[in-house]
Amino acid sequence: MKIRRFKLPKRKKPDHAKSAGWRKRRLKYIAVIPSVITMMNGACGFMAIVFTSRSQELIDNILIMRQYNLTPFLLAAYMIILAMIADMLDGRIARLTRTTSSFGGQLDSLADAISFGAAPSFLMLKLVEYHLAYFGYEDLTPTTIIGRVVFFSAIFYTMCAIVRLARFNVENEEDAMAHMNFSGLPTPAAAGVVVSLIIFHQQFLLDLTERNLIMHSIFILPIMSLFAGILMVSRIKYPHLANQLLRSKKTLPSLLLIFTTGFFLVWNIQITLAIGFCGFAFFGVFRWLFGSIFKKKARREKLEDKS
Repeated sequence: MKIRRFKLPKRKKPDHAKSAGWRKRRLKYIAVIPSVITMMNGACGFMAIVFTSRSQELIDNILIMRQYNLTPFLLAAYMIILAMIADMLDGRIARLTRTTSSFGGQLDSLADAISFGAAPSFLMLKLVEYHLAYFGYEDLTPTTIIGRVVFFSAIFYTMCAIVRLARFNVENEEDAMAHMNFSGLPTPAAAGVVVSLIIFHQQFLLDLTERNLIMHSIFILPIMSLFAGILMVSRIKYPHLANQLLRSKKTLPSLLLIFTTGFFLVWNIQITLAIGFCGFAFFGVFRWLFGSIFKKKARREKLEDKS
């Protein structure tokens, strides 16, 4: 009597495995120089958080801070400015060396989430908390009205930055012409709005003798953080200044504008940064408002002509 042997059917590859490949793709090579600069971006953001969280310890132990009237909040703000410079360089160097990759884009977004998402909001939160305690106001806790507003603005800004970066990764295109404008305020510019106001406050307003002015100027920070968060997730168009200025030949007025900006940076970096970043944020809002008004007028005129 013969024994029948039943063979198990061969395992079939699922449909998604056929399209993606049976084995997972592994990253073998990375562009070293752009990746190192991107990681410097994230490192600067992390150091900004460290300086902010250890503010009193730094003041007590670092002599140079007392000699040159530097505050830990000011050092943290300048670390975020260094992160912005690194963020500008990594993409530019990757395109010049033709080493752009999906890995570089994802790494850049993760570094931006630290440097331009978590670091500015945490810096703003601790700075407001420090000055409220210094001027004898109530403790900054979520149970107070002031505390709720400040905590909400910090959390809201961070979440908007994360959403903005995730949306950019999904909608990003490889075409160079697609990078001439941004949909929504870029995260470095939003961080610049918050950080430039902190630098202006620490290096300019603290030298004033008017106590009330110094105290009330603190409350501008959570308001501007909310404003910057809304602009990040909006669909307002913002120009990519670096690409538009460096991509092709420019006219003489453009050259004069660059020279004037550099002159004001050397003359007074605090005022120039505050005016530059805040002006850029409001520029997109005003252009969107005027564009909407003119579009409505054009539609009305067309309807009147047809009637």
